[in-house]
Amino acid sequence: MEKHVQRLLNRISIAAIIAATLLLLLLSIQTPQTCFDPSDPNPKPHTRFPKSTCDFNPRAYTTVEKRNRRIWSTKAWAVAVASYASFFETLRSRNHIANHSHVLVVSAGPGHAVRALRDAGVEDVTGVELVESPPLVSRADPHNLPFFDGIFDLGLGAYLDLALFPGRYVAQIERTVRRGGVCVVAVAECGAEDVAEIVKLFRKSRFVDAESVVLSGERRTRIVMKVES
Repeated sequence: MEKHVQRLLNRISIAAIIAATLLLLLLSIQTPQTCFDPSDPNPKPHTRFPKSTCDFNPRAYTTVEKRNRRIWSTKAWAVAVASYASFFETLRSRNHIANHSHVLVVSAGPGHAVRALRDAGVEDVTGVELVESPPLVSRADPHNLPFFDGIFDLGLGAYLDLALFPGRYVAQIERTVRRGGVCVVAVAECGAEDVAEIVKLFRKSRFVDAESVVLSGERRTRIVMKVES
């Protein structure tokens, strides 16, 4: 009885191996439908055996200029830039920023803050993000900024609450801002106790003020710190 079962299992195994081999052979010689135009009466030889379904699939290429024109023409972009323009106008009225200021924008996203600053006449603005968005934003890790100490007059981190390591994030902004300059961070709208905890992250700066602002349609709390050492 056991020998009969063993022979049956052997036959099943052999049948499975044959079926798998035939399936692999079929897949290797069949041209994926996504790799060529079935209406083409004279397909090129290489379309018969593409290396993958994407090797010869045509893709439209959009230049950076075209992509930016599309993004910058949207209402959402205009609203976000306008919110940052108002944000920086308040900082300007308190003498935290001027046209000659050297400004660093960390976690700059697609560049709303950078555009608002440049439109306002600030000449030297550097925007960085994990994913670059040329020409406004370059690629850099906010937790390990590639800049010398004390070279900026103002450092902005509008999304501190999204940082993986808030202490390191703040320390890097603080490091790159000169003595007498200001560090500005923003988090989801919060109360005085939360603001006090955020202030503790700064090692070389004193608290200036905090207030509610609206950035890109979100209510956030803006905190200003003045670098003293």
